[in-house]
Amino acid sequence: MASMASSSVFSAPLHGFTRTKPRPIPNPSWVCSSRLASLSPFNKSSIGSSKSAFFQHGLPLKSSNLSGFMLKPRSFTVHARAATEKTIYDYTVKDIDRNDVSLDKFKGKVLLIVNVASKCGLTSSNYSELSHIYEKYKTQGFEILAFPCNQFGGQEPGSNPEIKQFACTRFKAEFPIFDKVDVNGPTTAPIYQFLKSSAGGFLGDLIKWNFEKFLVDKNGKVVERYPPTTSPFQIEKDIQKLLAA
Repeated sequence: MASMASSSVFSAPLHGFTRTKPRPIPNPSWVCSSRLASLSPFNKSSIGSSKSAFFQHGLPLKSSNLSGFMLKPRSFTVHARAATEKTIYDYTVKDIDRNDVSLDKFKGKVLLIVNVASKCGLTSSNYSELSHIYEKYKTQGFEILAFPCNQFGGQEPGSNPEIKQFACTRFKAEFPIFDKVDVNGPTTAPIYQFLKSSAGGFLGDLIKWNFEKFLVDKNGKVVERYPPTTSPFQIEKDIQKLLAA
């Protein structure tokens, strides 16, 4: 996979934490079922090469070594960009089964939003850690919203049913998975336009690669943005602080 040399974590200003009682969310149709059939064809292929070309708007950039981009955990500092008065709750998206889902269903929840892929070199570690984090905090008002995207090295080429089956059978993912979206370029999904306008990155508003992450507080505001190689485990302390707020 291509690289993105940087040593900084992307932050964005925190509006004051408020205590909001999480609302229970009924078991939605997009959550994985343990009754899914055997693994999809993706499970039989290797998870992508670490030497894949880096893509911007679907166009390859000069390849380099992603390992130099690894970040260390740091203290929780948030600098939210007050560029918009909107919140995550103003958007409706489609789930993996193509049903409309209003994100106001997640009011009062701490959210981790991530663009996922099934054949990336980061797939195994991220899906495993995301599933672990979700299992640990889902009863405390925490949700992970996963958006498949095929813009980076063509590493999410499958259909929605194949993506769902892959995540649910191989990694036992129980968090919501949504319809495949574009996160860069002229067809960027509105939810990602909002996320990027709320927290810029070191390449501006561009999503750099698979598994970039946005942390959203209980008020629906983006409070932190993490590059692809920041692991879910490195974000755990930040999640804990938002849950306790």
